[in-house]
Amino acid sequence: MPLRLRRGEVTALTEQLEGLVRLEVEGRSCIAYPRLTGPVALGDEVIVNVEARKLALGSGGFDVLLVNLTRGLELPGEPGAHVMKLPYTPLQTAVLHVEEEGGLAETLVGMPVVLCTLHSQLAPVCAALSGSRVAYLQLGGGALPVSLSDTVRALKERGLLETAVAVGPCIDGDASAVGVSSGLAWAAGRGFEAAVCAPGPGIVGTGSALGHGALAAAEAANAASALAGSPILAARVSEADGRERHRGVSHHTRAVLELCLGDVTVAWPSGLPAPAWLERREEVDASDWRESCKGLPLSHMGRGPDEDPCFFAAAYAAGAVALRRSGKLSGSNRGD
Repeated sequence: MPLRLRRGEVTALTEQLEGLVRLEVEGRSCIAYPRLTGPVALGDEVIVNVEARKLALGSGGFDVLLVNLTRGLELPGEPGAHVMKLPYTPLQTAVLHVEEEGGLAETLVGMPVVLCTLHSQLAPVCAALSGSRVAYLQLGGGALPVSLSDTVRALKERGLLETAVAVGPCIDGDASAVGVSSGLAWAAGRGFEAAVCAPGPGIVGTGSALGHGALAAAEAANAASALAGSPILAARVSEADGRERHRGVSHHTRAVLELCLGDVTVAWPSGLPAPAWLERREEVDASDWRESCKGLPLSHMGRGPDEDPCFFAAAYAAGAVALRRSGKLSGSNRGD
């Protein structure tokens, strides 16, 4: 299918953030990634991709600036970069990758690796890991630009996340890795005490058992197991989702577990009833999740912590298990 593009003029700059600009092009909401397409100003002539808005996607109801014809042409490339992101597409760009720096660890030496199937689990996980050096690895399966995430920005501002790595097809992170295995090895080699892997916002989904972005977590789990890490799966749990396949423990969680080749622990909040099939779980006290997550962006399918508390408690539990395994124990995060 061809790219659906339109030409227009920037008529408003509504918000300028690190790595992201929200704007309007002739009255229509749009976002731009200035590190990719250059600076943007009022009156600039631009070309935008309108596909997501045309499809009325819930997490992508805006246009995306593709090229700035006024000031975005002939931008300098990244010095020394030669490995492509989005290779052989009209959007390919050369980016330095962590593999080229050297210093990748041969083993994770038990480093906890939390596996999220949704981006909205990231904030509770990192809140539970407070006090640890945490690296976030964004996987394919959702939005590709790391800079789209308001959650990543908020976690960095709170000191709950040190760096964000764009893995595989993902772009615009603090660093880039060819794959999740090398991304994890880089994090271990840099002394991070935990890694959290998740797709970006707006997960791909088809309603089928094997056609969704959550399965990126299985690849990360297998990489962590092969590298002698400690993979921990954040269960996707909901009591409010109207879809049967996502009520209770989501079929996404089960699908990931079925594709894991090594031992993967599912973190579980103490006191929350678990389905009989979920035997490989580690229970942990997650009762302080609300206090720890206060002020962080908490939203899952438009529902906040009051509408779907078990979703956030389960994600927080995964961070708590990782904290325990990293050796940074706190009284509230000791297991039963």
